[in-house]
Amino acid sequence: MYARRAAQLLQELSSCEEGQLPPYNGDKFDQVIRECEEHSRQFQSLIRDKDIETKNEDHYGSFIHHLSIIRNKRCLMAYMYKRAEVIQSYRWNVGRVLPREIQDKLNFSEQEYFKNYCSVIDSYMKDLDLDLTVDMVPPKDPYIRVRVLSEIGEVSLGDHAVSLTKDSFHFLRRTDAEPFISQGLMEEFIE
Repeated sequence: MYARRAAQLLQELSSCEEGQLPPYNGDKFDQVIRECEEHSRQFQSLIRDKDIETKNEDHYGSFIHHLSIIRNKRCLMAYMYKRAEVIQSYRWNVGRVLPREIQDKLNFSEQEYFKNYCSVIDSYMKDLDLDLTVDMVPPKDPYIRVRVLSEIGEVSLGDHAVSLTKDSFHFLRRTDAEPFISQGLMEEFIE
């Protein structure tokens, strides 16, 4: 009692490697909820029909029960918040489809949360017409060296024009070269 089970939930969560989740511990979570309900009953029985101004053992007992409820609530919220953070990171690190071993660690609500989170991210990317999942690490240099694979011809890039002939090498801004790279017309040249 007095928030030990809730603290055990957090210890279980913190014992995992960063970015990993232990299986959802529904039994312990439910035990903490029942503990809160018991504290609430005890609290209400102690303050019922009591003089609020009188500081006696019932007053301090009710204070302890109230603090236990608050601590349990904070621990459960921290447990769920940390799990939600890790679940969100799975969308960026793993993708839309979770491997079976990760799905087995989530409860039904968390699986639904992941699906809804993916839907929101996909909708946002569609509205922006931008894929946020590529290049999660920013490039070290905004310029890259590229080799032209197919004849493209004269192209205006920002403030100057460039003749992109087959098998020629150029030093271009990454943002200018990416459309051609994604179309397969040029490739990044790495020495």
